[in-house]
Amino acid sequence: MIRPETPADADAIAALTTAAFLNAPHTSHTEAFIVNALRRAGALSVSLVAEQGGELVGHVATSPVVIADGTPGWHGLGPISVLPDHQGKGIGSALMQAALQALREQGAAGIMLVGEPGYYRRFGFRNQPQLVYPDIPPEYFMVLPFTDALPRGTVLFHEAFGATS
Repeated sequence: MIRPETPADADAIAALTTAAFLNAPHTSHTEAFIVNALRRAGALSVSLVAEQGGELVGHVATSPVVIADGTPGWHGLGPISVLPDHQGKGIGSALMQAALQALREQGAAGIMLVGEPGYYRRFGFRNQPQLVYPDIPPEYFMVLPFTDALPRGTVLFHEAFGATS
């Protein structure tokens, strides 16, 4: 079952996010801090959990981004987390689809992320050279527009993405 997070879910989301990224490559192990900082800042545009048998097994968050050209309505994905024992069972894909649908329903212009191209291309994410996320190899920065208008310029994720505790 996928549902919006509730205040009572915060500790379980932090624990599952930490566990999901514990052995992941290319991580600074700050993902749980990022989610908590986004929540404290009121910057979670979408925050959904996957629940199975009364246990939270996955979570996805999105938050607004700033684009240098001033285009509004764009969001950043992340993190998306699934407990290690439940990975590879479609939970992450279901969370992704639900987050994309929720953003569309909110009238978002699109979503962007930093992640593995092999995983995210199946959802329609593509590299767009006119959008740049600094200090990240361009192949790992991908966007999915919900409209025909594509902004250009440097992208800044919410300052919570710098959270370290």
